[in-house]
Amino acid sequence: MTFEEYQKSSRRTAIYPNTGKNIIYPVLGLTSEAGEVADKLKKILRDHDGVIDEAKKQELSKELGDVLWYVAQIATEIGVPLEKVAAMNIEKLLSRFERGKLSGSGDNR
Repeated sequence: MTFEEYQKSSRRTAIYPNTGKNIIYPVLGLTSEAGEVADKLKKILRDHDGVIDEAKKQELSKELGDVLWYVAQIATEIGVPLEKVAAMNIEKLLSRFERGKLSGSGDNR
């Protein structure tokens, strides 16, 4: 499945309040789902010595899918193809890598 296919297919399930500011709902959803990924990992560290077995991979994958869904909705709300988001991100990261700026802080490094 391509990013374009995913973005279009996922949009069929985007049923959330139309407040006139539709970006708010998916942004809030993204933060909560990212928190769920972190919570799953926290429990893996606490209860399983950090070992990610197949069952834990499945749980994490489901949560990552939810994160992806919200990212796709935000991209749609701002009128940007998810494929462009991915391409821009890898371009930024490769540029930082080539310049030795992967570590550190700040958006424009």
